[in-house]
Amino acid sequence: MAQQAMQKEERSIGELFSELASETGTLVRQEISLAQAEMTHKAKQAGKNAGFLAAGGAVGYAGLLAIVAGLIMVIGYIVPMWLSAMIVGLVLAGVSYYMVSSGLASLKKMEVAPNNTVETIKEDAKWLRNQVS
Repeated sequence: MAQQAMQKEERSIGELFSELASETGTLVRQEISLAQAEMTHKAKQAGKNAGFLAAGGAVGYAGLLAIVAGLIMVIGYIVPMWLSAMIVGLVLAGVSYYMVSSGLASLKKMEVAPNNTVETIKEDAKWLRNQVS
């Protein structure tokens, strides 16, 4: 065991820098991989929220097409047809607005920066400074 410690102490500065460069290269590759995985995860979340926006718009439109005519006719028995159409249109617009604004709020809250990667890079930089000094 003492011999191993001596062998480590006897390594030249060139060998130490070579080892440091190799370890740094490995570290950089790992950080890039981590950033890639984190950004992929965030892109999937953004896609999901964008899908929610599209679904909200489609539901609003489908509701408009499927229910508007029937509701206008039913309400048309009580009030004039033009007023019936306005009432139904306003209700559907309100539902659609709620769905779209919910999706937009979710997208705005989403953090797109790879925070985990940034933190590990800071830790790695600190480790590297300690190794060099």
